[in-house]
Amino acid sequence: MDRLTSTALLPESFQGTRDDITEQMGMVWQQIKNPVMVPVLRLAVFLCLVMSVMLVVEKAYMAVVVVLVKLFGRRPEKRYRWEPMRDDLELGSSAYPMVLVQIPMYNEKEVYQLSIGAACGISWPSDRIIIQVLDDSTDPVIKDLVEAECRRWASKGVNIKYEIRGNRSGYKAGALKEGMKHSYVKHCDYVAIFDADFQPEPDFLCRTVPFLLHNPDVGLVQARWKFVNSDECLMARMQEMSLDYHFTVEQEVGSSTYAFFGFNGTAGVWRIAALNEAGGWNDRTTVEDMDLAVRASLKGWRFVFLGDLKVKNELPSTLRAYRYQQHRWSCGPANLFRKMAKEIANNKKVSLWKKVHVIYSFFFVRKVVAHVVTFVFYCVVIPATVLVPEVEIPRWGAIYIPSIITLLNAVGTPRSLHLLVFWILFENVMSLHRTKATLIGLLEAGRVNEWVVTEKLGDTVKAKMAVKAARKPRISLTDTWNLSSTRLHLLELWTGAYLFICGCYDVAFGKNHYFLYLFLQAIAFFVVGFGYVGTFVSSS
Repeated sequence: MDRLTSTALLPESFQGTRDDITEQMGMVWQQIKNPVMVPVLRLAVFLCLVMSVMLVVEKAYMAVVVVLVKLFGRRPEKRYRWEPMRDDLELGSSAYPMVLVQIPMYNEKEVYQLSIGAACGISWPSDRIIIQVLDDSTDPVIKDLVEAECRRWASKGVNIKYEIRGNRSGYKAGALKEGMKHSYVKHCDYVAIFDADFQPEPDFLCRTVPFLLHNPDVGLVQARWKFVNSDECLMARMQEMSLDYHFTVEQEVGSSTYAFFGFNGTAGVWRIAALNEAGGWNDRTTVEDMDLAVRASLKGWRFVFLGDLKVKNELPSTLRAYRYQQHRWSCGPANLFRKMAKEIANNKKVSLWKKVHVIYSFFFVRKVVAHVVTFVFYCVVIPATVLVPEVEIPRWGAIYIPSIITLLNAVGTPRSLHLLVFWILFENVMSLHRTKATLIGLLEAGRVNEWVVTEKLGDTVKAKMAVKAARKPRISLTDTWNLSSTRLHLLELWTGAYLFICGCYDVAFGKNHYFLYLFLQAIAFFVVGFGYVGTFVSSS
């Protein structure tokens, strides 16, 4: 009876191998590979090649613009009216516009003193500046510390306001929006915003405000970020490479060509009139800063990026903090694109080319295509072609384009060129997380509105770590890397296993030598999957 049942269930081609499960699986694979897998994979290769071309053209275009800007010396001071701030004997301090400085905070125990101290040290007439600390902290001990720090500076004659609210509705956007409602804000012309780990230099306002003062159509002046902990660990160096490219190339190109770029949420000065005309802060996505910038741009306001003005801040140095940040930075733009694409296309105040730039270049290529193609092509499709050799990828798509894209990205941080291989592997691993977040944003599903404040370590924790390291002469992996003991990152581990299997298959049967890349990439996924990256912070 068993023999009859088996014979009836299995095709004739399996009759001689029905007791060998391995051979049967191989036969099934051969049966579905040509009619199903080959056409699907060929379509995937075609789409990935199209996206790769889109991405490399965008990168090359931006590189050309940056080179031309450097060659012709198109500094912001030459493209816009700019005069240094000067004291006026007759007008006195009233020659300076009234500036509000906002510092949103949430349980920032390690860095609150740094940011408040830096803001209070800005060179500006004391009666023409208001420091506003927007404290959403839920820890009463931290709230008391922040309030005491504000009182300390107030006793020195600084005009500082400590503001709290009853809930965290709208998170950072909600806090900033609530801060603008206070009566004293009505007397201010501009608002400078600094996250809790940002430390502006004393001349920050003197270098930014003149652009707003002398150019009535400029609504925002954005400064560049300078990372104080970029040498703390390898993960920090990888972040520095990516963010340096963002500022050196993407922000510079947007400012130089279309006078538009995404506000970075901090280290910038807004004209309050532009902020209000755009509708103020909105918490509909997790990128309230980009949302505001797009709406202000659609009203006709121009933005200026100052690449020479750098504001010190801290990079996430634990894997957990970095993953949360990257989820927010990938999900938010995709969700905003979904919400605003039609509004941008129908706008009557900006030119067609600017609308094309915002919809195609700014959102679609940089915020969607860049994430998706990095993961799907390099971590899924290329390995799959090892298992399906009938599908071939042209050499220009598998080698030349990725090499060009990588080299163009690397120009932002010349000092880290020797880390290029590590950066490629790390970015490919993080592209899994970014692609997932991008799809969540586009589909408006799951964790689309999740907001987790990026954890900062500050000088206090780093000092404790240094003391502990000095007491321990032995080197331990847990002193350098984050073990992420709470849970394993299963998606990374499964992807690493898939790449490893494809690499082994390529060694045995392949001819393209992809295994050299596949094994390295698999190791990178395993390292991140087990949490061996970033800085480990002991709970004690």
